[in-house]
Amino acid sequence: MSKTENRKEQILFLIWAQSLVAMLGSLFFSEIMGFVPCELCWYQRILMYPLVVIYGYALIKKDINLGFPGFILSGIGIFVSGYHYLIQKLPMLSENGASCGIVPCNVEYINYLGFITIPFLALTAFIVIFSFHSMLLIQQRRRDQ
Repeated sequence: MSKTENRKEQILFLIWAQSLVAMLGSLFFSEIMGFVPCELCWYQRILMYPLVVIYGYALIKKDINLGFPGFILSGIGIFVSGYHYLIQKLPMLSENGASCGIVPCNVEYINYLGFITIPFLALTAFIVIFSFHSMLLIQQRRRDQ
């Protein structure tokens, strides 16, 4: 196995591990801590949970191309979680979050250091996944040229 292939697999493993940690974290908040997810939280879960399977399969097959749907889902997830975070932190958007559903989307179950909320954690996970996948795609394109 070449050094490049080994590094590609390590990055693919990091992507899969990030999606797994994000999924388990969201389950911890809802099932252990008892935080009821709002509507936008559910959308973020819909975008995050399949990433564990998609990137797990890509990791087993050692083919980043199989993970391309995950690249798209993580890109969409950046916008959903970013919007959700803005609803929580910007007063002018906070009114939109109050009518989000049964649980208002502007509720902050956690707020560490004044800025780390659950949507912020999801946003970070989506950005990490999207960035690492982008890096692998760029490396692959350079190698193919």
